Amino acid sequence: MTFDRPLALLSLAVLAALVGAYVRLSRRRPRYVVRYSNVDVLRSVAPTGPSRLRRHAGAALLTVALVPLCVAVAGPHVNRSAPVENATVVLVLDTSRSMLSTDVAPTRLDAAKAAAQRFLERAPARLRVGLVTFAGDVSVAAIPTHDRQRVRRSVAAIDQFSSGGGTAIGDALARSVELARDTFSEPGTAAPTTGPIPARGAVTILFLSDGRQNRGLIPAEEGASIAADAAIPVFTVALGTDRPDGAVGSRFGGFGGFNRVPDRETLKAISDRTGGEYFAARSARALESAYADLGSRLGRAKRPTEVTSVFVAAAAVALAGAAGLSLVRPAGLP
Repeated sequence: MTFDRPLALLSLAVLAALVGAYVRLSRRRPRYVVRYSNVDVLRSVAPTGPSRLRRHAGAALLTVALVPLCVAVAGPHVNRSAPVENATVVLVLDTSRSMLSTDVAPTRLDAAKAAAQRFLERAPARLRVGLVTFAGDVSVAAIPTHDRQRVRRSVAAIDQFSSGGGTAIGDALARSVELARDTFSEPGTAAPTTGPIPARGAVTILFLSDGRQNRGLIPAEEGASIAADAAIPVFTVALGTDRPDGAVGSRFGGFGGFNRVPDRETLKAISDRTGGEYFAARSARALESAYADLGSRLGRAKRPTEVTSVFVAAAAVALAGAAGLSLVRPAGLP
């Protein structure tokens, strides 16, 4: 919790001193100034006084009310998850030939497409989603848009015949950052090539791959640095097991052992470098679960939210209790 006026919290020290003074005075033995020589007779005809607990309950409730009021004066804020204006997620899917392996049923590619569709189902409607596919080359399948059906069609259009050889992780990261810059650039102006994008914190990259970089002009580490320079967190998913089947080799004549074991270390390093998260998906269920979770979280960020009203409401309830107690407390000798 943070405060706009932290020095106002010193009022709590004053309140603590007043409570201490009250406790000290309440322990002093009372002195009676009466005309009756027999106080016992007076007690027998006077109303019964309140118990010790009820006698101090009003003061306790008043103190309870003053504490949140002192905090409210300081202007308290808490960090809460809130939607980011113009939030954009760029889905990046590996479509290399190794994605046709069947260790993740029915194939890695089919599992990735199903998970992407699941993500689109869970993602808030206000979130813009784009799609980038890559193997040895990189393609923009859908620019960031609120039109879910357009992105769904782009995901569905990915098939085994669009799979290519090689994995250009660094190039795919760089192209995704470029796409994000273009999305947030002013119409008619060139997007900046370095530095954070104008809408800082509004873009996230969700990057899935099942292999190791062996193609492209930009190394994976340099691609991660480009994303970090743009202040774009990259959430990486390593798809596949360490023992893929041999079906790919029979389909593509000799490419069976080509780039088929996920480079988990590199993908984790990318997420660490950019401030994202890393997921290791060894099954279709694990992949879908990760994408569903991210679909409900991405596009939101921790933002300071003022909670003064909460403390004022708590003080009002305590004050009402103290006032009500004072009305029902019977008179009498203590």
